[in-house]
Amino acid sequence: MPSAADFAAIRLTLELAAVTTAILLVVGTPLAWWLARTRSRLKGVIGAVVALPLVLPPTVIGFYLLVTMGPHGPIGQLTQALGIGLLPFSFAGLVVGSVFYSLPFVVQPLQQAFEAIGERPLEVAATLRAGALDTFFSVVLPLARPGFVTAAVLGFAHTVGEFGVVLMIGGNIPEKTRVVSVQIYDHVEALEYAQAHWLSAGMLAFSFLVLFLLHSRKSGGVR
Repeated sequence: MPSAADFAAIRLTLELAAVTTAILLVVGTPLAWWLARTRSRLKGVIGAVVALPLVLPPTVIGFYLLVTMGPHGPIGQLTQALGIGLLPFSFAGLVVGSVFYSLPFVVQPLQQAFEAIGERPLEVAATLRAGALDTFFSVVLPLARPGFVTAAVLGFAHTVGEFGVVLMIGGNIPEKTRVVSVQIYDHVEALEYAQAHWLSAGMLAFSFLVLFLLHSRKSGGVR
């Protein structure tokens, strides 16, 4: 059966995934809208930066984020100047790392949803003299709702499964930075395979359920 430390890791993981997903939807929506609409030459560069976590090893991302947020890094110096202190090995540091690591899993579904809307609804709204914000909230957001659902689910699920980035940035501090993936690693190192199985099976069931619901929704099986 899961121990008290396991439940603490589950609670921390869910909190991290919820905060990260909320931030990603706020940050990712204007970024995805810009990528979907712009003709700027910077689109390729920005798109590549967003997609970097898809191909880079998590430990590489975690290492550079750790250096950037460290005492000699630009973010570290900024947070110290603001009186916040250093972010590594804290929950806030985990959130920053998770936002960057899960960024493409939110931005890309949103970008695809915005591109699928096309020009016609926006032209109709313009003929009715709707402002830019009114058009976005009254026309774009309702039409892109499936993309938002997909982005939120993928962002949450991907954050739940993080390991390399959170271990590099957060370390392994009980009830502070130890998430489920790190807790499984601890159980395996201690040869506690039964407890590792409880958590691993839970992660496997969660991942399967998320993918099943997304595929069912796309095929029209779930509304």
